[in-house]
Amino acid sequence: MSKLRRRMQGDLRVRNYAERTQAIYIRRVAEMAMHFGRSPDTLGREEIRGYLRYLKEERDVSRSAFKQTVGALRFLYRVTLDRPELLSHIPYPREKRRDPVVLSQDEVGRLLKALENLKHRALAMTLYAGGLRISEVLGLEVRDIDSDRMVITVRHGKGDKDRQVVLSVVLLETLRAYCRMYRPRTWLFDGQIPGQPLTSRAVQRVIRVAGERAGITKRVTPHVLRHSYATHLLEAGTDLRMIQTLLGHRSLQSTAIYTHVATVRLRSIKSPLDALSPEFEPTE
Repeated sequence: MSKLRRRMQGDLRVRNYAERTQAIYIRRVAEMAMHFGRSPDTLGREEIRGYLRYLKEERDVSRSAFKQTVGALRFLYRVTLDRPELLSHIPYPREKRRDPVVLSQDEVGRLLKALENLKHRALAMTLYAGGLRISEVLGLEVRDIDSDRMVITVRHGKGDKDRQVVLSVVLLETLRAYCRMYRPRTWLFDGQIPGQPLTSRAVQRVIRVAGERAGITKRVTPHVLRHSYATHLLEAGTDLRMIQTLLGHRSLQSTAIYTHVATVRLRSIKSPLDALSPEFEPTE
């Protein structure tokens, strides 16, 4: 498969796919090749359909792994092998809409207080204050914090796009204290190896443990802080299209999911039970 691998890698690079996505797609195609013991360019529609059924019914792979395989195969046969007639046999799975987990502002405050390490607290505050993805925070450089214009520049976000988000005054003071103590040079948040950023796994563990320490029963992840940022902006009256820009979403539909979890309108509605006779009020 080495020649086909090189062709597919070149096609992915030309189309500016993220390095992580390139690696995942190549791995998923290689897994199918190993399953059949043949190059994917020799396979037909029934073999491809059978492989997808095998993943779902026998291996019971996760939804994420299955979507990665579908995306990889669709790219392989649509772009690299130029066999678009096979795409109808490699459909994306139907999405189940799940509302995002959102922390209240009180819970965010408790989470931040539970982070006693200044670096960890500064990182969590950056995740929440900018609504950033974990990869975007780990990719921040010291030069990306512009205290004169009060913006954070996010470079090479999803889709390899740059954008700017508001730099919180509170976050700026925390980052100044953090920089005085840790003196980062290139990466804003260095890992254990000097000159290397923190790993996403380390950040996920720090946030999860802090959530448990804060007594938060919801599943707390770095991405939950991004969901919470967007929801809190919406509840504060920020325009949905502005939130779309701040989050770096290509489609407004992606941002609109936060309208399902924002409670500002719900709180303005009075339950009809409250209008009933006082005789239904609790008694001693």
